Amino acid sequence: MGQYEKSEPLHIKVKNIREKVLGKESSDYAWSLNCLAQLYFDMGHYEKAEPLFLESKAIQERTIGNEATEYAWTLDNFANLYRVMKCYEQAEPLFLEANAIKGKMLGIKHPEYALSLGNLANLYYEMGHFDQAEPLFEQLSTLNQSLLTRSLRYQSERELNNYLSTFSTSQNQLLSFAQTASNETKHISQVCYDYGLFYKGFLLQTVNKVKHRALSDSSATEKFKLLKSFERRLAAQYTIPIGQRDSINVAFLEAQANALEKDLVRTVTGYGEAMRQVRWQEVQAALKPGEAAVEFIHYHYFSPKATDSTMYAALVLLPLSAPAGQGLAGGEDVSKGGGGTHPQFVLLFEEKELATLLRGTTGGSNFLKINALYAQKTTDDKRKSLYELIWQPLEGLLKGSHTVYYSPSGLLHRINLAAIATSEGQTYTDRRQLVVLGSTRQLVVPNSLNQNSINTAYLAGGIRYDADSTAIASANQGTSSRGFEFPSMIALQHDSLTRSGALDYLPETAAEVHDIGQALNFAGLQAKVDTGFYATEESFRRLGVGKISPRIIHLATHGYFFLDPVVSGVRKSALGSNREPIFKLSDHPMIRSGLIMAGAKQAWLTGKHPAGQEDGILTAYEISQMNLSGTELVVLSACETGLGDIVGNEGVYGLQRAFKIAGAKYLIMSLWKVDDKSTRAFMTSFYRHWLTEKQTVPEAFRSAEREMRLKYSGAYDWAGFVLVE
Repeated sequence: MGQYEKSEPLHIKVKNIREKVLGKESSDYAWSLNCLAQLYFDMGHYEKAEPLFLESKAIQERTIGNEATEYAWTLDNFANLYRVMKCYEQAEPLFLEANAIKGKMLGIKHPEYALSLGNLANLYYEMGHFDQAEPLFEQLSTLNQSLLTRSLRYQSERELNNYLSTFSTSQNQLLSFAQTASNETKHISQVCYDYGLFYKGFLLQTVNKVKHRALSDSSATEKFKLLKSFERRLAAQYTIPIGQRDSINVAFLEAQANALEKDLVRTVTGYGEAMRQVRWQEVQAALKPGEAAVEFIHYHYFSPKATDSTMYAALVLLPLSAPAGQGLAGGEDVSKGGGGTHPQFVLLFEEKELATLLRGTTGGSNFLKINALYAQKTTDDKRKSLYELIWQPLEGLLKGSHTVYYSPSGLLHRINLAAIATSEGQTYTDRRQLVVLGSTRQLVVPNSLNQNSINTAYLAGGIRYDADSTAIASANQGTSSRGFEFPSMIALQHDSLTRSGALDYLPETAAEVHDIGQALNFAGLQAKVDTGFYATEESFRRLGVGKISPRIIHLATHGYFFLDPVVSGVRKSALGSNREPIFKLSDHPMIRSGLIMAGAKQAWLTGKHPAGQEDGILTAYEISQMNLSGTELVVLSACETGLGDIVGNEGVYGLQRAFKIAGAKYLIMSLWKVDDKSTRAFMTSFYRHWLTEKQTVPEAFRSAEREMRLKYSGAYDWAGFVLVE
């Protein structure tokens, strides 16, 4: 808690009791000395800490011996003191001895051995001995990946998420070292690329593999269904204010879900093969001449001590058979170790440079303002444009590349990198074809679609958000025909310019799903279209239950995303009140992101909904519990559906993650509030290119972008949508 003044007398009291009862030649007394010394170290009283560490070390050598792990911990603590005091000659032998003891007594695959590797690596980093630090960082990265892979066999997703966070410091130190030493070491950029391939979406991959393997294993299917039932019941509880939840039931459900998930991880056949780790050489082998792969990364910078800076960098990989000129930077010769032979580490910018530009710019009009900064800058404006921050530093390496596969990181998830204005006034997609991926590992292991996928589609639009329990109950029971009876609705409802804010009826969405439904039917797909009160949460959540999910899902409705209540300044005291919806106050990021279905207005405004019915608010958490492994494409024709909490290397915790966990292959989402009419035009163009002209999903998306750019002068009307594979 940092209350050192209160801690000190307690440590001294414990030390004195042990001295009186056990004597000074007791290992427990020696450990009290160690703890008191560590306290003084934390307080910055190094002159008090050093003699205590010396005394503790000497006693332990006599009592427990110099091969005990407790002795190694004392050595580590003592060495850290000397490292901070910059007494490197005294620190190095202590770290080396601690490392040797842990390796011998605990083994070189033990987490404690990993800590010793990190200590020694950072000592050499601080000393500027990069050639000695590099192999230690490489060994540490490999060991950490091994520890995480082993944990898959017995940990649940919740436990994995917590466990993964314990590796954050060593991850940040590795990338910080690469930033400093990448030009002076041989292999660190390769280690970093493999790091990116492993950690990006680690939990997302885990959840997907476990889920789909379980569904294909008859012995595990029932357990998996039971797990999902627990998760669904938890989802309902999570949407209730904390004070109104059944806390005993929640604890029971969480414990049961945790135990079942562990059992599935241990027993599902083929899981190990499904989690094969990809290396950078395999990604390189998948690249064709004229292509490039870019893994964007962000990390808390250690220099080598922790700083308050978060840095962004890019790892650029070119094919082995790069054509003449590709990857050349400043006259570099590719054939002699240039960009075409191994990954290149390129430092880009500090996060606050980008955050300053993006502050308050979730809307498309604001995006245009910051995107135009390059042309508008005055001579005294020191800010860099988006192009100068992100793409310009990579131009030398990407020379000759016509296609770039890239995986975003951190705040880059909230920008359409293809729409960034270049120095020539064009957009970056005029220069190169960009393909966004969750990880460039997908070039080696692409997202697969259920082989039994069928030509069906589900569309929802023209949704009535008013609370009419009778109409919704009738829709859920299927007591009347669905049809496309919404022209009269359009005449009765008032227009809404965006798909955000108040839950107003969206007339253009009715026409949108009508047009697309007809196009799908004409293309040979059986399309089911839900409108009005028929577009219920119950109707959507029945998809994939007892049958293969539709090949296409298109949802034209309001979407929502709220920042972490701590980050956004919403006080926790608001929990349990009616001032804010629980979806805004939840600690769970996948509750704070979702879609609005029929009849949701009452629950949204009051937190209450008719008994026996869903509330109409389809959270990302609920979507993640579905089975959409037969779905090739999900189109979220709603505002800000690409947003969500950015959690470490796991990417965006929101609708994007939810549909990926559910098993969908492609997602089209939005980054800001897009006008209804331009949204309809974009979607109509996309489906025409895909279904009528038989282009692939990525090709059709790019064709729609080009068409919209010719039709509309500003990026607001087309750059808000992104395709994620």
